[in-house]
Amino acid sequence: MKRIAILGSTGSIGTQTLEVARANGDLEVVGLAAGHNVNLLEKQIREFHPKLAAVYDREAAKELRIRIADTDTKVADGMEGLLELSRMEESGLLVTAIVGMIGIRPTMEAIRAGKDIALANKETLVTAGHLIMPLAKECHVKILPVDSEHSAVFQALHAEEHKAVSKLLITASGGPFRGKTKAELAAVTVKDALKHPNWVMGQKITIDSASLVNKGLEVIEAHHLFDMDYDRIQVVVQPQSVIHSMVEFIDGAVIAQLGTPDMRLPIQYALYYPQRRVLSGDRLDFASLARITFEEPDVKTFKGLPLALDAAKAGGSMPTVFNAANELAVREFLQGNIGFLSIYDWIEKAMAHHQVIANPDLDEVLAAEQETYQYLTA
Repeated sequence: MKRIAILGSTGSIGTQTLEVARANGDLEVVGLAAGHNVNLLEKQIREFHPKLAAVYDREAAKELRIRIADTDTKVADGMEGLLELSRMEESGLLVTAIVGMIGIRPTMEAIRAGKDIALANKETLVTAGHLIMPLAKECHVKILPVDSEHSAVFQALHAEEHKAVSKLLITASGGPFRGKTKAELAAVTVKDALKHPNWVMGQKITIDSASLVNKGLEVIEAHHLFDMDYDRIQVVVQPQSVIHSMVEFIDGAVIAQLGTPDMRLPIQYALYYPQRRVLSGDRLDFASLARITFEEPDVKTFKGLPLALDAAKAGGSMPTVFNAANELAVREFLQGNIGFLSIYDWIEKAMAHHQVIANPDLDEVLAAEQETYQYLTA
């Protein structure tokens, strides 16, 4: 019996992780954590009977304690609650499915406690990869990627030597605005941006996909996960979302991981690695697929990718600033306060203002995030 805890159980990845647990009889969910969605969290607690539930919002935690007083589940709150869940003795693996830099400290806490990490939180590696990966190595902990693209690379690299890799090819669908001009993007709405052609995801990641910020975050994440120089990571648009990523080797061979756009596959692979399990759902039908096409990303129109690469090459604290500025801008866009193209403007403004800290510790990473928020909202 494998015992897991889920950080962000009420979000898209968290709920799909519970689908995998529901379909398999040998996964015990011992811990669940959410930000404030106590309605869904209560239902999850009553189904999976975890020993601990953590709620970041303290008022929501008070409400949950009252609601589940008839159960044996303990409720913790705030960052202290997330940290308690991350290090709980009963779990052997932490699924980090929470959105935002709030996931950094719990992830590091779990690593120090010897837990393997099923990583779905991009911001953890984007902003603190220089801290996370050495810590995981020191503590002999596995970092198992849940993102479909990084899972694909991870699978393609299986049993291959690092020195045999020529480059990583990270695929992108192009999002809902693929092919649109800058003038057309000026008029798009939140509703338009949330209509991803292939994937069903949370709001934040769906907007990031539309702006190509998401692909930039994935490049930075891949750099840390696979110890790969940025000039050996290439983004390729693959509109059908059939090829989830590829690895090119020094002999010219390319190994790709293909499949339907179903996040349960990389989630289950991370949970059971190195085993594979039967997974219900559609399978690729190559006879009816007709074609698989590729394009270069339009980096002149969709500036999220080149801005991310600029932040990556600047290094140090700049990826944190890029990420924080994007988080704030996406929040404002979702609330209808700014236009879609203003997301890029906010990122550029924050990056131009920031003085890079070359090798930030955790406190400096978190301070750079807060300083970015303060600067953009002043």
